Amino acid sequence: MTWTLRKHLAVSLGVTTLLAIEVTTAVAQPACPSPVAQLRRDTEAIHALGVSGVQARVIAPDGRQSVATSGTADVNTGRPVPSDGYFRMASTSKTLVATVVLQLEAEGRLSLDDTVDHWLPEVVRGNGNDGSRIAIRQLLQHTSGIHDDLPGYTTPDEYYQQRHDVYSPEQLVARAMAHAPDFPPGEGWAYSNTGYVLLGMIVQKATGHPAHQEIEDRILRPLGLDQTRWTGTSPTLPRPHAQAYQLFSPGSRVDVTDQIPVDYDNLSWVTTTRDENRFFRALLDGRLLPARQLAKMKQTVPVSAEVQQLWPGGRYGLGLVERPLSCGGTYWSHEGGDGGYITLNGVTDDGRRSAVVSMSEARGDTLQHIREQENAASALIDHALCAGG
Repeated sequence: MTWTLRKHLAVSLGVTTLLAIEVTTAVAQPACPSPVAQLRRDTEAIHALGVSGVQARVIAPDGRQSVATSGTADVNTGRPVPSDGYFRMASTSKTLVATVVLQLEAEGRLSLDDTVDHWLPEVVRGNGNDGSRIAIRQLLQHTSGIHDDLPGYTTPDEYYQQRHDVYSPEQLVARAMAHAPDFPPGEGWAYSNTGYVLLGMIVQKATGHPAHQEIEDRILRPLGLDQTRWTGTSPTLPRPHAQAYQLFSPGSRVDVTDQIPVDYDNLSWVTTTRDENRFFRALLDGRLLPARQLAKMKQTVPVSAEVQQLWPGGRYGLGLVERPLSCGGTYWSHEGGDGGYITLNGVTDDGRRSAVVSMSEARGDTLQHIREQENAASALIDHALCAGG
């Protein structure tokens, strides 16, 4: 997740609520089977917190799709949330980057034990940072110790001033190098977007192509994910989409749809609940990685105490998060949060049941609101993955 999770926002509960449920299957289904009713309740529960728009999609083992939307796509017009609306993928794209890195390892084009200096000499230097001591594996797992210092906005004024700023990967890394490491490589866990900036640079060095092109060629095109697109430095999304909102403080709600992601090279991806489901299912059922690389991706370490507040029992692999299920076992995911769009997802270990919920409003004015939104979305994923049928 980009730590705009801390910038979630609340909206007044007076917004018109619209709800749509779809079940896609070749055979007629009961009007409201239990899993669909639960999905509707869970989307309504998120909306009731003050989140203006919610869309969720669950795919069962037999391929049946259940889709629920709640709220509005635009608080000014009241138009309904599109069930196939685009949203910014944000840090969920880290799983795309990690998949490409592991594919390159399987091809013998790099090693997870390669140091950053091996690929990017002298880039990680200064203030105790040492690229000769940091391995690619540690970048993937957020155990490198590299301090995160991506630009961001915490007030409406900052949003309006900075929303179209463009930074090169080198500029973003240089910001991190102005700080001492959070801990020696391999001796802690701290979420570092900068680590994934470096991974994108390594992919380009190893292949001769930008990471987004490798993602397109290696993942999106083979899987037919034509609703997942890299938008580069464009501040807009394809249609249809819900407007994205952020609450900076009580009474200060801003439409933040119009912006360029800070790390545009890695984070300028838009997608849909359909494509995000299909990607995670393909990854976990072995269509994207050899068994050896997928096993490495699923080797996890505990996340920090701070992040445990949002992911109780959570563990981090190589670009993939493991979380416990209330019905037993665990599931795999990687949420994303940026510019008002907050998305949680999950897929069972065998890739047969999956769920994605995308919220178009971030309640970031208080820690309590952040936790409420995260908990409600996590409950939707848990219910969907634990459902029978």
